[in-house]
Amino acid sequence: MTKAKSEQPVSKSGYPEIKPGLTVKVHQKIKEKNPKGEEKERIQIFEGMVIARQHGLEQGATITVRKISEGIGVEKIFPVYSPNVAKIEITKIAKVRQAKLGYLKNYKKRLRETMVR
Repeated sequence: MTKAKSEQPVSKSGYPEIKPGLTVKVHQKIKEKNPKGEEKERIQIFEGMVIARQHGLEQGATITVRKISEGIGVEKIFPVYSPNVAKIEITKIAKVRQAKLGYLKNYKKRLRETMVR
């Protein structure tokens, strides 16, 4: 059974298939307590490039997302199937030939990316 190229492959969690080279927005739920002790929940967005994916379609699958914030590289590891990850959006696609993009940590040049609708 093959999929048409216009359809995005979807994993079992309903997220689009995430692989290295994609620029994604990860919507993460954050719980905070104010000085009165009341608990609030908000959504924080982290946008960056996926540089690694571990454990495929397992429950413990994770993605490593890297962005440059004020000239400093920031990496976060997100569990893909966690209830704290509200949504993952794909914004750009770059063609890469490696599974782990660790070379981007020291690489000054940007990858050629195409926008997603």
